Amino acid sequence: MNAALPDFTGRAVLITGAAGDLGRAHAALFARLGASVVVNDTGVDMSGANPDPQKVEWVAASLRELGAQAVADTSDVGSFAGGAAAVQRTIDEFGRIDILINNAGILGTAPVETVTEPELDAELRVHTVGTVATMRAAFPHMQAQGWGRIVNTLSEAALHTDLATGVAYSTAKSAVWGATMSGALAGRAHGITVNALSPGARTRMSSPFLDAQGVPDGLDLSPERVSEVVVGLCTDAARDFTGRVVHTAGGHVREFVIKRVDDTDLVLRLREHTAALREQLSV
Repeated sequence: MNAALPDFTGRAVLITGAAGDLGRAHAALFARLGASVVVNDTGVDMSGANPDPQKVEWVAASLRELGAQAVADTSDVGSFAGGAAAVQRTIDEFGRIDILINNAGILGTAPVETVTEPELDAELRVHTVGTVATMRAAFPHMQAQGWGRIVNTLSEAALHTDLATGVAYSTAKSAVWGATMSGALAGRAHGITVNALSPGARTRMSSPFLDAQGVPDGLDLSPERVSEVVVGLCTDAARDFTGRVVHTAGGHVREFVIKRVDDTDLVLRLREHTAALREQLSV
């Protein structure tokens, strides 16, 4: 079946972390589909240091060379003021904000035994505060127009014990799940969807892990495969999906689902424990 390409003409998109591999791919696809794009990034390295504003300027320029409407923004979204500034830049340039892609991120790998307070604070500011700050600033505009799409970026480091080696990174990404659920509830009556995406792609951040783990032959882990899913969450047709968490890698798409169940080994063990405890205490 040949479905028509989604058309984002007239839509304004703000993408944070747009100088990196994933953000750049997101920006390129939205621009190709007609959107006006604000590419936001401070240009820092993976540790959050050494800012270079020319990185995001280059991304914006490359999009304009392709005929797209694109501007660069170097606001630090790790504060409410910075998040508001990035949203306001979008309003000032294009008169509206329709889509927000929270993709900014840094990577700390310190385990719980050695993590420092500054390391934890840095991860929370970029991932958690950055997500909430931009959502907070964008919501009134989206509510007023009765339409909005927000996609927040999670990580499997927040979802699997085997991948949660960096406690600060995993903690900050876990908080994004909660922000997504709260945003979905707040936006439900206003035509605003808020979803989260856990991406699997070869980027500067993931390459060391992928190289150590090994990748099956033929698996396409290019960022562009992730961007296709991001775009799918932002179409008119996706209006019914909100508060959902998706993982995508290599063209495969899966959904994370939390549900309460009453027949796991942990549940059975705790039932036995609490029953025995009550019996002993009643003697």
